Amino acid sequence: MKIYTKLLLLGLFAVSPLSYAASGLAFIHGTGNQTDALSDYWTRGFVDSVRQGATTPNNYVVINCNFDQYMWEDVAAGCLAEQLTRFIDDKAITDLTLITHSNGGNVVRWVLSNPTWDGRYPKIINAISSVIAIAPSSGGTPLADAVNQGNVFETSLGWLLGYGSNAVKQQQVSWMSYYNNTWLNGTAGRPTLGKPFEVIVGSDVDSAFWDSDSYCAGYQYQVALETTQNWLDDCSDGFLECQSQSAAGTVWFTDKQRTAGREPLSHQQSRRACFNLDTIIADHI
Repeated sequence: MKIYTKLLLLGLFAVSPLSYAASGLAFIHGTGNQTDALSDYWTRGFVDSVRQGATTPNNYVVINCNFDQYMWEDVAAGCLAEQLTRFIDDKAITDLTLITHSNGGNVVRWVLSNPTWDGRYPKIINAISSVIAIAPSSGGTPLADAVNQGNVFETSLGWLLGYGSNAVKQQQVSWMSYYNNTWLNGTAGRPTLGKPFEVIVGSDVDSAFWDSDSYCAGYQYQVALETTQNWLDDCSDGFLECQSQSAAGTVWFTDKQRTAGREPLSHQQSRRACFNLDTIIADHI
């Protein structure tokens, strides 16, 4: 009888879902309607380097959604929920790390802050162990205000922001202040997000043509971001002010504190394998 009981227990453990539990990694892009974010937004080199720090490097997904829309819309948060749910189910993920960039952090905060909005959200929230938010636009950006007001430098921001999309409207400073005070958690005076939301802040832009570091992720982008930085505080990555990036969650580090050569990370460089950012994240996860 004892032998039978032991065999029965062993059999139960053998088919237990816990035996198939796995960790996973999801890369979530920023503003834009992405169909190949692996190549067009992150690059294969960055993703492959970061995922080597995961327990199961092959358990990863690169999200492709229309983040040109308001964060709560079905093509934005709904699309994210669909792709994350499919990934969680296919891989039996119970320990999910999200890596977001820019406006992608807002879409994730929407999901974490509004668990009853969509029937898929609770499963996703339960699976999430942490969020690494790279240069999140948690407090919006004056550049979004400028674009919506039709300032002349609008054309130089087409590659970065698009032209007057709903996501750009959403990232106006006053609009994000409203969302942070009503619909989104994680900022001062609001409920916590319930999951670690660790922020990497980009603090400056280098575009000196004689400096090889200025060429990481494309020299032309550093020049453009150096221009837009004139509209922002001294501490900014050319798109977002440091105070906006650090408005929600907890600051993990500001670029120069950990990057190789104490180099700053522009908004373009913070989604690339620049100055050991990829290995810093890999070692952390």
